[in-house]
Amino acid sequence: MSLISEENVRGGGGGVFRDINAEDEDGQPTEIESLCMNCYQNGTTRMLLTKIPFFREIIVSSFSCAHCGWSNTEIQSAGRIQDQGVSYSLKVKTKQDLNREVVKADSATTRIPELDFEIPPFTQKGSLSTIEGLLDRAVAGLEQDQPGRRAADPEVAHRIDEFIQKLQKLKDVENEFTLVIEDPSGNSFVENPAAPQKDEALTVTRFKRTVQQDKQLGIRADDDDAIQDEEPAGNDLDTMRHEVLVFPTNCPECNAPASTNMKLVQIPHFKEVVIMATNCDSCGHRTNEVKSGGATEQLGTKITLHVTDPSDMTRDLLKSETCAVLIPELEFELGMAALGGKFTTLEGLLKDIKDLTVSKNPFVCGDSSTSDRLQKLSEFGEKLDKIIAGELDVHVVLDDPAGNSYMQNVYAPDPDPEMTVEKYSRSFEQNEELGLNDMKTENYQEDN
Repeated sequence: MSLISEENVRGGGGGVFRDINAEDEDGQPTEIESLCMNCYQNGTTRMLLTKIPFFREIIVSSFSCAHCGWSNTEIQSAGRIQDQGVSYSLKVKTKQDLNREVVKADSATTRIPELDFEIPPFTQKGSLSTIEGLLDRAVAGLEQDQPGRRAADPEVAHRIDEFIQKLQKLKDVENEFTLVIEDPSGNSFVENPAAPQKDEALTVTRFKRTVQQDKQLGIRADDDDAIQDEEPAGNDLDTMRHEVLVFPTNCPECNAPASTNMKLVQIPHFKEVVIMATNCDSCGHRTNEVKSGGATEQLGTKITLHVTDPSDMTRDLLKSETCAVLIPELEFELGMAALGGKFTTLEGLLKDIKDLTVSKNPFVCGDSSTSDRLQKLSEFGEKLDKIIAGELDVHVVLDDPAGNSYMQNVYAPDPDPEMTVEKYSRSFEQNEELGLNDMKTENYQEDN
């Protein structure tokens, strides 16, 4: 057994999780002698702890047996569990959709509603594949025990054969079908080939995990059945308003120990918000996040700014985690929770959008990139640069159904001629995403 120093865990001196580099002699796979489950002779397992560029840490393991030739490969996520779960719903309409790349974590549930087919969480290892690859893997799993079933129960085996044919027929895409991937860990991903434009066939929803899902992920104890939220006392709120609170956490980039600063801030002409900032001494990563200090508003808010001058880039704005960002002239839409909550300037928001869609997009580098996709995203990045430089006439829209987003009015208290603020009633679907349809705020004690 080897001991790993704290410096290596943090990423210094090479680190445990290394970037893939053919010239890195120290970053070779670790070989472990292990039992072959096919012939029960000893085989070899090779493990490599590495990083996917602009994505997260993974563990790649490969087993091979020299006696019977059996082999197996697995990918496991070694990154952090995200703050929210994610659900992808894709309408597969053409064969080209089958080529979409998919990152499926082992905690994800895969469903095809048209066939009433479901792969429960933790029944398959995590994988980096395509839609077609997911279907092939499901077929291979069903065919695995068919010889035994045909001998023991021919009728059941025949029904499974019929179902396998239905799954294989999906690859012909004669009829449209829906693929749903729901991952409470938030570590799964389905490619949007139209990026940075909105994908009309793909719906991405982020959700708050249930207690049961927290237990399945191992982030809540099995005997922890109830957690009561207590409001801070008045003295505690006064302390948060006048002092910066510091608490330990881990860096979201390199997972090294770091510190997060938190403070309540009153935004003029708006409301009170909680700002949290994390600085990592190990890798230099910086991040900030904003949480609304108040309740969900009665009406949603839609803020539209006509960008006419480079000075508009200096406007302060608060983008809550429930806020979507739209640039109609670029046919661009950024869904809620994609960038989290941010208190920044318009220039800072546009730069974050560029980093998310272009610079740090895991599917525009290495084997995953294509010339058409790379050119499209490069052109989009150039247009964002022109907007920041004031060379492109566009409208930037902040659409927040929770009503907790804000953009600075530089003419305050007078109206801003280039900015409109519209209040609107939320739709049923928006209330559903915010969790308001199932929330009972009156006479709730009668149900207890």
